[in-house]
Amino acid sequence: MDNTLQLSSVEAISTQLPEQSLFADIFSQHSGADYEAAINQAKELVITFLNRQKKPFSGISPGQLNLLFEQVDLDVPLTSYQELFHEVDQLYVQHATAFHLPHYIAHLNCPVVIPALAAEVLVSAINSSQDTYDQSAGGTLMERRLIDWTAQQIGYAPEADGIFTAGGSQSNLMGLLLARDHFALNRYGHNIKQDGNPLAAHRFRIFVSEKSHFSNQKNAALMGLGEQSIVSVATDSRFRMSMDALEAAIETEIALGNIPIAIVGTAGTTDFGNIDPLSDIADLAAQYGLWMHVDAAYGCGLLLTDTYRYLLNGIERSHSVTIDYHKSFFQPISGSAFIVRDKTLLQIIKHHADYLNPEDQDYEEYPAQINKSITQSTRRFDALKLWFTLRLMGRNKLGEYIETLISRCKEAAEIVRFDPDLELLSDSDISILLFRYAPEGLPEEQRCAVNQQIKKQLFHSGEVLLASTKVNGKFYLKFTIFNPLLTTADLHDIFHKIKVTGQQHGQQSN
Repeated sequence: MDNTLQLSSVEAISTQLPEQSLFADIFSQHSGADYEAAINQAKELVITFLNRQKKPFSGISPGQLNLLFEQVDLDVPLTSYQELFHEVDQLYVQHATAFHLPHYIAHLNCPVVIPALAAEVLVSAINSSQDTYDQSAGGTLMERRLIDWTAQQIGYAPEADGIFTAGGSQSNLMGLLLARDHFALNRYGHNIKQDGNPLAAHRFRIFVSEKSHFSNQKNAALMGLGEQSIVSVATDSRFRMSMDALEAAIETEIALGNIPIAIVGTAGTTDFGNIDPLSDIADLAAQYGLWMHVDAAYGCGLLLTDTYRYLLNGIERSHSVTIDYHKSFFQPISGSAFIVRDKTLLQIIKHHADYLNPEDQDYEEYPAQINKSITQSTRRFDALKLWFTLRLMGRNKLGEYIETLISRCKEAAEIVRFDPDLELLSDSDISILLFRYAPEGLPEEQRCAVNQQIKKQLFHSGEVLLASTKVNGKFYLKFTIFNPLLTTADLHDIFHKIKVTGQQHGQQSN
């Protein structure tokens, strides 16, 4: 056969393979123009969202919105990006909750900083996976550097380490899992990773504040310890873990023949924004030989401010910490981390696979973050968003935002204190406020119902989005102040709307 003819045939076939009509939608060196056009249209819709949204929610009900979805046939594709963005605008963007507006004051959802949004473009397009060095290269080193920086802010020594995670619940799971496995290995020489829970595991006990995050119970169940392993400890008058109650609970469990293994301190409770006495918890953890984990998913923002950093004193004595950058660092979802004081503790969860992170690989030369992960192999390069933010804005600027939130919360508390129609439940260490509409003429037995109606009506009007909770059986409205753009005038307007709505329902009740 003629080699020249054979080569020509192969070349001819090769030139026919990348048919642009077939592969035009794939992000590649051939699709730069198409990518630019799509991204520009997405950008325009974002700008429309910013300019159009005047209140935090449209007020649409699930039933109304579902009627629009029933008209969508997913088996029939649309013909253009124009059609696609129009559809998504109707189904999603027009009714998306606008966290950036100051009248959204409900949950732990922060407005996000622009540098992080710019980073998202690179994160999604380049699509690095953070599990091994050969899938991320500089991404691996950026993540490791940011983990080291965060550990330094916590007050850990250089021996600390950690990993970015999908969220606070996952980070809390890692804290409890390491606490359990470390205890079993040191107390019994039992390797839970290989052999499962020891026979004594049903007696393991983990102590948490009664106001701690519900992920503790869920994580205990996932670990095979059951929710019964979580011991809820009473709180003081400001809803922070009581040290007397904690020590009594530990002694009670020991007397019952159970085995304390860990204490979880909360730095920023979801309902009150208050911080457990971390130094005192560290003392008791050391006294009883227990693992100390700090859930700082919310309170981690205090690491950014020199003014309020003292509120976290004692966190540096913990074994592990949960950090949520997508809360108090103003990052887009998701961006969280699990940090451990001693990097050797992460060896407990390492597992090798020959095709991914073989045991004989030199991990000093080619680091692999997957060696520190428990639930994620393929993992987004979320660290780039924080890198953009810190390098362009810096720690101090973010710290100013946190200080603004705390100041605004104090203002809100003062407004409630001096308003005879409102009742304050507790001060906050950070930026959460619990109160209720409670004018003198409104009977106590009607106050819960009226406050429930206030929240519901404002939600369906879309004008103000509030959160709520129950404390000692009473229904309270909740401000989660997470927007540095919230002004004193905004606060007065929100309280005015609450009171007007309350007056309407209070009159109906009477």
